[in-house]
Amino acid sequence: MPCVNELIKCLDEATAGDCGTTCCHKVKEVLEEIFASGQDFIGPEFLVPAPGSYARRLLHRDSQGRYSVLVMVWDTGQGTPIHDHAGMWCCECVYRGRIEVVSYDRADEHSGDVAEFAEQTRIMAGIGEAGALIPPFDYHTIENIDPTPAITVHVYGGDMTWCHAFIAEDGHYRRVRKELTLTA
Repeated sequence: MPCVNELIKCLDEATAGDCGTTCCHKVKEVLEEIFASGQDFIGPEFLVPAPGSYARRLLHRDSQGRYSVLVMVWDTGQGTPIHDHAGMWCCECVYRGRIEVVSYDRADEHSGDVAEFAEQTRIMAGIGEAGALIPPFDYHTIENIDPTPAITVHVYGGDMTWCHAFIAEDGHYRRVRKELTLTA
């Protein structure tokens, strides 16, 4: 049966050395293998929805700064605006429930604070399904459209404390810096 310590050990191995963005693909394989079992091993204190917005809880921060692991809980209808990962790679894997992930390409010249996007893919991801996001191909939304909470685990190539969110305005999107906080 998997446990958090086993997950961290496997992530340490996947991010060892100077692997750059190839770490992202190795981490994706680790998450898919461990989470596909459907076993419960993340403590109940991480799995509680938050009112008004998805919950974002720190599970582990690598002491060498190579990665961080966050558990996110999405209640029905909770989601994100289009956002990036501030130049950081990320793997996202479903632990419980299902989420809808929509990926976008920038349809403009990638400059300035006004953006245009073209939808590329729309998927429903279930338990053990993971995605790898490597800039500049990291624009996406996540939403729980099911009637029960969904839980995802996100592994970032560092400590992600902010991102760019894109707010819809007059047929375009305005880029804003969004500070990210942890949920108690």
